[in-house]
Amino acid sequence: MKRAIHLLAAAALFAASLAASAASAGAECVVPSKPGGAMDLTCKLAQKALPDAKLKLAYLPGGIGAVAWHTLVSQRRAEPDTLVAFSGGSLLNLAEGKFGKATADDVRWVAALGVDYGMVAVRADSPWHSLGELMDAIKRDPQQVLIGVSGTIGSQDWMKIALLARQAGIEPRRLRFVALEGGGETFTAMSANYVQVISGDASEAVLYAGPGKVRVLAVLSERRLPGVLAAVPTAREQGYDIVWPVIRGVWMGPDVPDADYRRWVGAFARMQATQDFAQLRLTAGLYPFSLTGDALKRWVKQAIMDYNRQAREFNLVREH
Repeated sequence: MKRAIHLLAAAALFAASLAASAASAGAECVVPSKPGGAMDLTCKLAQKALPDAKLKLAYLPGGIGAVAWHTLVSQRRAEPDTLVAFSGGSLLNLAEGKFGKATADDVRWVAALGVDYGMVAVRADSPWHSLGELMDAIKRDPQQVLIGVSGTIGSQDWMKIALLARQAGIEPRRLRFVALEGGGETFTAMSANYVQVISGDASEAVLYAGPGKVRVLAVLSERRLPGVLAAVPTAREQGYDIVWPVIRGVWMGPDVPDADYRRWVGAFARMQATQDFAQLRLTAGLYPFSLTGDALKRWVKQAIMDYNRQAREFNLVREH
């Protein structure tokens, strides 16, 4: 019995020393976009949920995640205390070949922190009060409606609105898009009336929606979401059978030592089992979806295959 207690104490001391080492070296969560979007939110959630890790946020925007991916994989492969935020959009980019020849095996998948959902929003003073009204306006004259998306043609924000348009009988290639870098930029652009519509994520809408600011026309979830967006109907309720979940999580470089990788996987697994994290996740506008380590890696690989099939329907896959 005493031996078991000694072993547990030793293990706890070892874990504490590793955490202290991470903190002193400056543990970092890389946001692969500009501040203010859902990637930023992912790192901030990890930061709040793991206070002992003393995570610092670093912003590395560009190519909707491509710059951060290639920087870590080519130059920072073995950093034991660097996490990088990812989303379903990152996996879609991999599926479409937007990261070159990169594959899911190029990095180490640590944890999924929750799931988000797509949404469509307009300014609060917009003439459109439903998804149907917006689609009718686009159908009448696609050139008169500017849609702000994070990324270019083929990004997940593009895919969401393209799938909705296709169900409304609109050729997606006729839509007018403005490509921006991250959710924060899209809301800023709409606030300035540079774009009239946003295809984005529900967690971003939670940050920016409010009286006199933004009107969310639809959420792309199976059922209405609780909280701030509880009154917003789903796309399905409005006759558009589109559901778009968005996983949010973190990965590490491919040469991170096993002990360090397991340390972070264990930390996230323990964190996700607590009620405190459940509340933090809800406040961040995310919903339960918890996978770590090998289970997450398997899920990611299957998701990339599914995205690849979907992208091929729009001829979006780049062959390398």
